[in-house]
Amino acid sequence: MVLTMRATPRLKGSSDWTRSGADCAGATCFRDVEDDNGFLYRRDFLVTSDALRQIVEENLGYRNLEDAKLPVHIVATHILSGGTVVMSEGPAAQAIIASAAVPAAFEPVHFNDLYLADGAVSSNTPVTVAVARGARRLIVLPTGYACALEKPSAGSVANALHAQTLLIARQLMNELQGLDHSIDYFVVPPLCPLTGSPYDFSQTSELIERAARNTDAWLSEGGLDHPGVHAQLSTHKHMH
Repeated sequence: MVLTMRATPRLKGSSDWTRSGADCAGATCFRDVEDDNGFLYRRDFLVTSDALRQIVEENLGYRNLEDAKLPVHIVATHILSGGTVVMSEGPAAQAIIASAAVPAAFEPVHFNDLYLADGAVSSNTPVTVAVARGARRLIVLPTGYACALEKPSAGSVANALHAQTLLIARQLMNELQGLDHSIDYFVVPPLCPLTGSPYDFSQTSELIERAARNTDAWLSEGGLDHPGVHAQLSTHKHMH
């Protein structure tokens, strides 16, 4: 989860670990995770965050959070207490890795004497965090969820991640509905209908292009003129 703040604070939320997952999809990232019966037995995590760390360090334009051109706040979860932790200073790569450390998939990150994991556990889209830091106008970019599945996804990891996306959507709805009426918020409509698993990276480029087209259309149709619209966040289904 990342917050970028301007004179009029803006909210940008994300908990994406897709690029790391794609890079770690090879068998080498899952070394030492099967026992004689073929079950996963590694106690701490399934994959390392080395690939994600390499991507962040190679592409991030600053070393410490306080060096960013805009004030940036990274949201993670204290895995021992469940509390939300906001990082605004210190090593940027370490903070990003902590925010993306999906429980069971990645090892918690030891940061400032805390064990941190994916911010989605406590605040996937950190609406209340932004408001607490003075934001009065929020632009929320949810990723949505697979709302047009005909049957459960194949595989335990895919099913677990799908369940997490449902929880995230509900969490965001609850947070938005709980905001003070003085706060204007705009929800960019997520892709809908949407199929496929969040664990399937084969459609990444297509989904990015589709989302860009949909967002351009939303903007041209005056999406930023209509605050408080929840778009496709609420629970719904499609007839097949």
